[in-house]
This record gives sequence, structure tokens and C-alpha cells, in this order.
Amino acid sequence: MISINDLVVQSKKATRDGFGVGLLEAAKLNSNIVALTADLLGSLKMDDFKKEFPHRFYQMGIAEANMMGVAAGMSISGLIPYTGTFANFSTGRVYDQIRQSIAYSHKNVKICASHAGLTLGEDGATHQILEDIGMMRMLPGMTVIVPCDAHQTKQATLAIAQHYGPVYLRFGRPAWPVFTESVPFEIGKAQLLNEGNDVTLIATGHMVWNSIEAIKSLAAEGISCDLLNIHTIKPLDEEAILRSVGKTKCVVTSEEHQIYGGLGDAVAGLLSRNLPVPQEYVAVNDSFGESGKPDELLIKYGLSPSDIVKAVKKVLSRKI
Repeated sequence: MISINDLVVQSKKATRDGFGVGLLEAAKLNSNIVALTADLLGSLKMDDFKKEFPHRFYQMGIAEANMMGVAAGMSISGLIPYTGTFANFSTGRVYDQIRQSIAYSHKNVKICASHAGLTLGEDGATHQILEDIGMMRMLPGMTVIVPCDAHQTKQATLAIAQHYGPVYLRFGRPAWPVFTESVPFEIGKAQLLNEGNDVTLIATGHMVWNSIEAIKSLAAEGISCDLLNIHTIKPLDEEAILRSVGKTKCVVTSEEHQIYGGLGDAVAGLLSRNLPVPQEYVAVNDSFGESGKPDELLIKYGLSPSDIVKAVKKVLSRKI
């Protein structure tokens, strides 16, 4: 029996820290990897890469659209560009360039996006993009990955170097529990972190840990949960989801994203075609964020462990 009790929290680190470590390690393994940033070297944790490989690092300034175009051009020569800036500027500001220059021709560009979601915190609504997963998963051929902790972000950063084609890798700013060091990572393969019979919890990014906290509370009430970490939103691990939901007959999805267009809708689309069951969403309900402390924002916008508990009880009341 797989249980969250087997997961050991060694430390707290920002997922962006895992990206910086993974980028340097990937570059040591593959000389074709280059890194570009839009004036956010420190925020993207690219410092060590620049020190180790100064001739493979490109500071593009506050010119994100140009950075995407340059990355697309570099990929034609066989290089593997990793672009780095905030998630808002990696998507909303440059969507046309990504669609036309990268996705349309299936360029081998890795779009690495930090400071995503509400947990960006004090920088406020203008930077807290909550629409990016939906935007990127709609692009044909785009792989979309949202790791849940620093270790998994490192694993994903290494894995995308071996994957040919455009990738959107989304990660965050705050220190967060690291708990997947014993869990293998594979692009497109969900991770079953807990087994139960009553309800399926499907989460991504920071919300995986909040789901773990919710499971502890639910267990005290006699409610057992399957927990799937869907780190790869696209391609979605349909087999794992259908297997779990086929057992529990209801599902709660959790994401640090708008209620529209993200993980919840991806799961709902799959289930509506194959296995219609009650589903509840834990996500931002059609709202922009605001400036504040990450944990306080998660509570205010309905993304706390207690909100997951409420969603579980609601979906169980609808279960046939």
C-alpha cells in the first residue's frame, strides 16, 4: 500500500532552486544546452550556470519577445535553449512569439517560468499569472510540466533536455516542503503518492503538498484518498487517472491556477469522454490575485488544505 507516510520531508526549498541546480547539471551533460534570461538572472537561479558556462549564457535584457525569437533561431542550429523569466512574462507577454516561432514549427525550446501563481506573493496581481497552464496546454505539441517541489523541478529540468520539442516548465518562488526524493520522475507519468478507496485527489505544483496535508485531516475522519501528482499536465496520464477514478467514482482537482483551462478542465474533459463522475475543483474562482503573503493568499482564494477537505466532503455527498 502506497502512503504519504512514506514521504520524508528533508527540507524546504523553492522550486526555482531546483531549476537552477537542474539546469547546471543538464548543461554539464549536454554541451548543446544554452541559457537565456530577460534580466532575471538571480530570480531564475541561473547564477551558477553563468559562472560555469559564460559563453553559453545570454542576457537578453527586458525584451522577452526578442528572447523567444532568439531561442527559436538557436534551436535551428541544434542548440537546446532554456529561456528564463517570470511565468507572466514567459507566456502572456510573448504568446504570439511562442505560437508563431516555437510551437507552430515544433522548435526544441524549453520555456522555463518562475514565480507562477498566487505564491509569488507581494508582487501582486500583475505578476501572479493564473492563466498560463491553460494558455500553454492549448498550443499543439506543447508539453506542460508543473513540478511539486524543488527535487522534482530538478528532475524535470534534466528530463526535458532529453525530450525533443517545446516545453513549458512552471515553478515558483516560495520555500516549499521537499518530499519526492524517493519518487521516480518521468514526463507524462503521474505519481501515485497515496492509496485509498473513497475519493481521488488530483493535484499539481504546490497544491500536491496541500493535498497531502488534507489527506491527514481526512484520514482522522475515516476518509481514505488516492492522491495523484499530475506533474505533467500535457500529455496527461489518462490511464492513471481513469484507473484511480474507476475505483473511487469521484474526484477533486487542485491547482494554483484559474478554475478555467487548467488541470481541472483537462481532467473533466477526459472523464466526460470516458467515465463521468462527480468532480469538484479547488482553484482560483475567476479572479485576479493581490499582494500578500503566499500562505495567506492561498487561504483567501480557497486553495488551502481545509478547502481541499471541504471539496472532498462535497464531492462525496454527490457520489452515487
